[in-house]
Amino acid sequence: MKVLANDGISQAGIDALEQAGFTVLTEKVAQDDLVETINREDIRVLLVRSATTVRKDLIDACPNLDLIGRGGVGMDNIDVAYAREIGRTVVNTPAASSQSVAELVLGHLLAISRSLHDSYKNMETGDFKTLKKQYGKGAELRGKTLTIVGFGRIGQSLASYAIGCGMNVLAVDQTGDVRTINLELGNGISTKVEIAPTTDLIQAISQADFISVHVPKQADGSAVFGQKEFEAMKDGVRIVNAARGGVIDEDALLEALNSGKVAAAALDVFENEPNPRKDLLSHPKIACTPHIGAATLEAQDRIGTELASAIIEKFGVHA
Repeated sequence: MKVLANDGISQAGIDALEQAGFTVLTEKVAQDDLVETINREDIRVLLVRSATTVRKDLIDACPNLDLIGRGGVGMDNIDVAYAREIGRTVVNTPAASSQSVAELVLGHLLAISRSLHDSYKNMETGDFKTLKKQYGKGAELRGKTLTIVGFGRIGQSLASYAIGCGMNVLAVDQTGDVRTINLELGNGISTKVEIAPTTDLIQAISQADFISVHVPKQADGSAVFGQKEFEAMKDGVRIVNAARGGVIDEDALLEALNSGKVAAAALDVFENEPNPRKDLLSHPKIACTPHIGAATLEAQDRIGTELASAIIEKFGVHA
C-alpha cells in the first residue's frame, strides 16, 4: 500500500511505515498533477503539511484515497468535513509541535522586547553609538501580563514558559474554567491560569502588555484582530502571531505599528504565503520568521511517528 508524503515526512515516520509494510513516496508532486499521480500510482494515503491543498475536487477525483493526513495542527487546507462525510479518514498531529511553537513564540517575545531582530540587521553598519541609543528602551518580560488568545496545547505550553519567566498569564478560550499548567522545571511546581470566555476578548487584550495568538480565522474567514481590537489594546503593546496568516488584519497591524499603538510585532505566518507583503518583511518593528513554528527536529520526528501510528491503526500492521 502506497503513502504519498507530498510535503515531506521525517525519517522516523518513514521507518515506522516501511516496517509496517507500506511504501512511502516523498517526491514532491505539483498541485496540478496530484490527481493523476494519486490515481496512476494507486495511492491510498496522502500526507500534507501547509503547501498542498486537498479540496473537494481532488477528493472526488481520487476514489481510492482512503486517508488524508495533515502533519501539524490546523487543517484549513483540507476540506475535512466533506472528506469525512463521504467516508474518508482525516487525521492530524495536534500534540506533536506544541512545544516547538511555544518556544518560537517565547523567542519572539524576547526579540521584540529588546529589538533583537532589528539590531541583528543593523550591527554591520558599525555605528555602535547610534545603535546603542536606538535600542536603549527595551522591556523586561518579568512582571508583565501576557494574554494568550487560544488556550489549546500550544497556548498551554507557552503559558508554562511565560510563567517560568515571571509573567502574569491571562488566557482567552471557548471555555471559561481554570486549568492547571504543569511547569516542567524539574521540581514538580504547578500553577493555575484563569481562562476567560471568547466573549471577553476585548477585556483580556486591554490588560495585556504582550499578546500571543493561537486561534484560526473567524468562521466567515475574517480576521480576529482588526481595528476595533487594536483600539482596545494598551499603548505600546507587543503582539506575536504564530497561528495562521490573516488572523491579524495586516493593514490594521501596520497602522497600529506606525501610530505607536503597537510597539512591536512578531509574525511567523502571513496572509499571502509563500509570498508575504514586502512592507511587513521590511518593517523595523516586525520580527519575521518563515512559518517555522514546528520546524524542529524533535517536532518533525513526533509528527512523522504520530502520522505513522494513525495510518497503521487505520489499515493494520500488515498493509
